[in-house]
Amino acid sequence: MTTGFSYDARFLDHDTGPGHPENPQRLTSTQQHLLHQPWFGELAQVPARAALPEQVERIHHRAYIERAQETCAAGSPMLDSMDVSVSPESFDVALLAAGTPLALADEIIAGRLRNGFALLRPPGHHAEKDMALGFCLFNNVAILARHLQKHHGLEKVLILDWDVHHGNGTQHTFEDDPSVLYVSTHQYPFYPGTGAWYEDGVGRGKGATLNCPMAAGSGNHDYEQAFMDHILPRINAFRPQFVILSAGFDAHRDDPMAQIELSTAFYGWMTERMLESADQHAGGRIVSVLEGGYNLQRLPECVAVHLQSLGGFGATPP
Repeated sequence: MTTGFSYDARFLDHDTGPGHPENPQRLTSTQQHLLHQPWFGELAQVPARAALPEQVERIHHRAYIERAQETCAAGSPMLDSMDVSVSPESFDVALLAAGTPLALADEIIAGRLRNGFALLRPPGHHAEKDMALGFCLFNNVAILARHLQKHHGLEKVLILDWDVHHGNGTQHTFEDDPSVLYVSTHQYPFYPGTGAWYEDGVGRGKGATLNCPMAAGSGNHDYEQAFMDHILPRINAFRPQFVILSAGFDAHRDDPMAQIELSTAFYGWMTERMLESADQHAGGRIVSVLEGGYNLQRLPECVAVHLQSLGGFGATPP
């Protein structure tokens, strides 16, 4: 089985305004780079699709969804917080971003794909149940996790978030839920201020959140140690039936948004570790969803390394 890939030019219609770091060029530069890769034609193109209202409502409050729709339709420049710039098209694009990972997952569950990657925007992991935050409107990976459970009947889902910013929205969504293991590596202390090591879930979800906060200046070795000492053992104990990746690429050493020092090739290393975990526990099933990444040269390179590993297209140069 092959690797699926989803992208749609409608993702560019979410207009965040001049100078905003989360801009359409993130996707156009990445797509152009991917089209020049010799293996790109071997990816299975999976059409993007919008999430249904009931799929979004599994995560977000209806009043918030209605407020988001009304705010965008009114032409307001922002939703809930100053860092969530919106335009009249943003609500529909956010529904498309929330639904596209579901399309990939459905193909994987049906056995037609092994894994897949969604090149999309706006990102999602900062979005809370009732509030937009950090460039995010809907929590794409959270909506996917619930889709896997409610529509496909899976019991245990892993979300690994290697974006340089902590996924506060994802953690808060599942912190009392033992059926979803949320694991995050992120710069700390840093935006959004959550993700301390002692945040490990609440109530019956105690132990189903694993935060691996990283100090500014951390690099490949620090992340490798976190994987080997903490992340992989926890995943092996949890034994997920499906793996979701909140794949931000802003922990790269050249990204302007943070101070983590990962190399391009290290994203291939992390991808390989998750492929091994998925093969061991989840029948190889992975959906990877783009989150951050703001260097318009390095983001395309990192995504290519990630896809090359997902697809098994050969060694990645350092």
